[in-house]
Amino acid sequence: MLELPRSRASRPSTLVGIDVSRDWLDGFCLPCGRRFTLPNSPEGHARLAEILQDLPAPSRVGFEATGGQEWALWTRLVTAGTEAVQLSPAQIKAFALSRGKRAKTDRVDAELIARFMAFRPEAGRRLPEEKLRVLRALTTRRTQIVEMRKRLVAQISARTRQGIAADLEAMDADLRTMLEAQIRELELRIAGILAQQKVIAAKADLLRSIPGIGPISAAMLLAEMPELGRMTAGEAASMTGLAAVPHNSGAMRGRRMIAGGRRALRHVLFQAALAAACHNPALKPIAKRLKEKGKPHKLVSSRSPGSSSPSRMPS
Repeated sequence: MLELPRSRASRPSTLVGIDVSRDWLDGFCLPCGRRFTLPNSPEGHARLAEILQDLPAPSRVGFEATGGQEWALWTRLVTAGTEAVQLSPAQIKAFALSRGKRAKTDRVDAELIARFMAFRPEAGRRLPEEKLRVLRALTTRRTQIVEMRKRLVAQISARTRQGIAADLEAMDADLRTMLEAQIRELELRIAGILAQQKVIAAKADLLRSIPGIGPISAAMLLAEMPELGRMTAGEAASMTGLAAVPHNSGAMRGRRMIAGGRRALRHVLFQAALAAACHNPALKPIAKRLKEKGKPHKLVSSRSPGSSSPSRMPS
């Protein structure tokens, strides 16, 4: 995570780790050791706000990324003025292994999160601003519908080859038309969000100036990586999971691999890199050179189109 470390004097003295599930919030407070279990609902969020107010010192709340189960709580806490961060599950898991913790329960996880925040006070992702949250919801929904259309096309192709039920063609056509209409509507709403705020619009225009980055790729980059403009190229590569991690020991030089990062970003950048390898004047010769060396297709295509982007973006 890319937040700058804060001084010890400014750190809140109460850390609250919360394990978020679909139905429940299990919490642990440091240093008092208080535990609580609340429903993951508006009522439970209100009760949590009361608990935080009763704590003897300002609190900092942390929870793992759980596929969206934590966003409503996150928004409520930040709106109420509580410092709240989203933490990487991979970091929490590695921290648990480093402490020799093999048991996994919601109560254990809540305590691990609180202790991890004490160990790494600079870690954590801050809540993006509202327009970026809306943009993220729209781009996520578009990705889901595009995937539906892709599966439908595959099913139509399979039925055509098998010569099954020609009378289903009209139903397939209607469904495909509906999906494409929803995709167009979402793209219009995404374009509207990008045009509403000068800073977001400036970032989108700068991203789209890179050959290979289109309007949807730019929107997804802004939605999934709001830190753009406040990080180095190496940090951006690590966040997207495109930084090749070395595996060396002594004289042994292992194969470098990419891992981790934000999955949605990797997918959109891979598609952008396919276009950039053909049309980006800075990356086209690099892709050609890698192909001539016999490098695998995915390695050639994993060259991020952002490598030719300007070094600074409006923050």
